[in-house]
Amino acid sequence: MTILEQQIEKQKNMQQKIVPWINLNFLFLWIGSIISNFGLQMYMVTIPLLIYHMSKSPLAMSTMRAVEFFPNILLGLIAGVFIDRFNRKKIMSVMTLIQLFFVGALLLLLWIDQLLIWHLFIIGFFLSAANFTFINTQHSIVPLIVEKNQLTEANAKLTLVYTVVNLIGPGIAGILLAVYSYKISFAIYFVCLFLMFFTVNLVRLDKNSVPKKEKSSVIKEIKEGLFELFGNKTLLIPTIVILIINFSASLIIGINIFYATEYLGASERQIGYILSISAVGGLISSLIVPKITKTIARGKIFVYSLLFDALGVFFLLISTSWWVMAIGLFIRLFGVTTMSIIYLTIRQELTPNHLLGRVTSSSSMLMRLAAPLGLFVSGIWAEYYSVKNIYIFSIAIVICLFVILSTHKIRHFK
Repeated sequence: MTILEQQIEKQKNMQQKIVPWINLNFLFLWIGSIISNFGLQMYMVTIPLLIYHMSKSPLAMSTMRAVEFFPNILLGLIAGVFIDRFNRKKIMSVMTLIQLFFVGALLLLLWIDQLLIWHLFIIGFFLSAANFTFINTQHSIVPLIVEKNQLTEANAKLTLVYTVVNLIGPGIAGILLAVYSYKISFAIYFVCLFLMFFTVNLVRLDKNSVPKKEKSSVIKEIKEGLFELFGNKTLLIPTIVILIINFSASLIIGINIFYATEYLGASERQIGYILSISAVGGLISSLIVPKITKTIARGKIFVYSLLFDALGVFFLLISTSWWVMAIGLFIRLFGVTTMSIIYLTIRQELTPNHLLGRVTSSSSMLMRLAAPLGLFVSGIWAEYYSVKNIYIFSIAIVICLFVILSTHKIRHFK
């Protein structure tokens, strides 16, 4: 290879690589994602403990989970319309302000000792609705600030943030709760939201980033998004796969802790080790996916990631100690994270900008609907039958998907 060819190849690789401190728009979005995910972890760890402290009621805790889930159904289609209609940066700013308002209200009610359970239900609903819209808008804004050939690495970096914060966030939240109080945890969330609002407003979008089009009814625009999702066969197939994988994952998520404690005799510390080791699998995936996509077709990576998922669950099935279970969850999360990064990139690349918000929100809604169904099924199953049968069923689902996709044209998607 000549010197000129080497320079051209080097320049090409640099164009595919996102350097945060060079692409300032992505840097601000990336920093905002770190801050928002950390703050959200404070909230997610603290709120169920606060509800239990106030009510001592499992019903109140499960009701809160249901209240936080409702916006996924109620806003799944409508949110996408507004993401496509208006400036996405402004939507992220407004959603952050809504979250700031309700977390501020929560802090005030705690401070004056007037907080009631029904206050938490209302606050939880609006926080979940705003966060759902924010996340889908963030996904839709990425193609506007990075080049098309940088999308895989951009999604990997954002997934890396999510994985790392999920790894360390609960531990930090637990320490803060042990040393200080609920007020401190929520105050940290409030500060994180404020900083996120600041970073979002530093992002600069092109004035033409909002497509100009004739106004139409919300129903018509929802239909346009659904037609795009279900009419694009290249996108529909991986969407269905992720939907089924989410159902399969929720089957085993619902019984993993029960299996570790009841069957393997794992202590609380060992369960902590299991969760930490499994998160490292997602971390490694986020780091290496941008590299392997340079030499292997993304469709092929997507398909063969299913084998990692099946292998990971097989380790759970045969586990006789907590560390074997940890290895299984490590392998499984590596495969699932890889599939997720590839899917996000495919969805961004194949969907026209003026429809991306609707396609993102509607597909996210469908995927989230699979989780409670899987949790419900696994809970009923574990009550009456062997837990190991759930692992066998999950493996069978994933293997069937692999067999079907191994001959599908999606394998050749570049």
